[in-house]
Amino acid sequence: MEIQVINKSKHELPSFATAGAAGMDLRANLKESFVLKPLERKLVPTGLFMAIPEGYEAQVRPRSGLAFKHGITVLNSPGTIDADYRGEIGVILVNLSNEEFEVNDGERVAQLVIAKHEQPALAIVENLDETVRAAGGFGSTGKK
Repeated sequence: MEIQVINKSKHELPSFATAGAAGMDLRANLKESFVLKPLERKLVPTGLFMAIPEGYEAQVRPRSGLAFKHGITVLNSPGTIDADYRGEIGVILVNLSNEEFEVNDGERVAQLVIAKHEQPALAIVENLDETVRAAGGFGSTGKK
């Protein structure tokens, strides 16, 4: 698969860090650094524009290191970029820690995963098939 990209950033294209990586790192494309205060959110530009093929989506996901070490995550995780979107890819970062966090130009702020999807037809029915779990949810299967 090939994805057409316009790179208006001053950084290299996203790439896979290892041969087995599912996500490509997205970098902040900033004129100047900014501080993300505790519980603050901000849309971070990447300078990237993509034409995702029909039947696929791009998912913007948090980077585990930022989340674990600093409490920085992607607010609408995963964020979906639809195949018909042609605007700039942005990352909604939120600071869930008690400490301020500085975001610098070129910093890897999120991952981009390309995923296949389908648009199923919905069928209205009177009953659903029975399962052992049934309507149990939100912890109904226990802790262990």
